[in-house]
Amino acid sequence: MEVEDQIIRELHQVPRQHYREILDFIRMKKKKGAVPDTALASESSLKKDWLRPEEDEAWANL
Repeated sequence: MEVEDQIIRELHQVPRQHYREILDFIRMKKKKGAVPDTALASESSLKKDWLRPEEDEAWANL
């Protein structure tokens, strides 16, 4: 059985008053694992500065 099917089956057995809490949990989990689009977009433009020997030297003692 697929995990999604198990989740749906379990949800049908939970009292409706808990649905808001479950929805909040799902949304929190989605946010926690998400990487902002701006972080991904800036990576390629900043990479040229990060991959310089001067950067490696500056961070070597940390």
